[in-house]
Amino acid sequence: MAHIDKVKEEIGWLKVVFALSIATDISLIAWLVLNYGKVNLFLYLAGTFTALLIMFVIDQIDRSARRKMNELEEL
Repeated sequence: MAHIDKVKEEIGWLKVVFALSIATDISLIAWLVLNYGKVNLFLYLAGTFTALLIMFVIDQIDRSARRKMNELEEL
């Protein structure tokens, strides 16, 4: 497989992971909003921490994809 094809494939996988992460984060934030005051504090804080963690992961995936796109531009 040529290097350019490999980079394109990696970008494709990053797009899938990015989309799944966004959907998961939106769902978790919606759950947090809907259940505000209904669940115990530990569960709410754990959900908030997880949502923030997923946002960090989304940022890292975005940075990685942009690096791959720049690498593709150079080829």
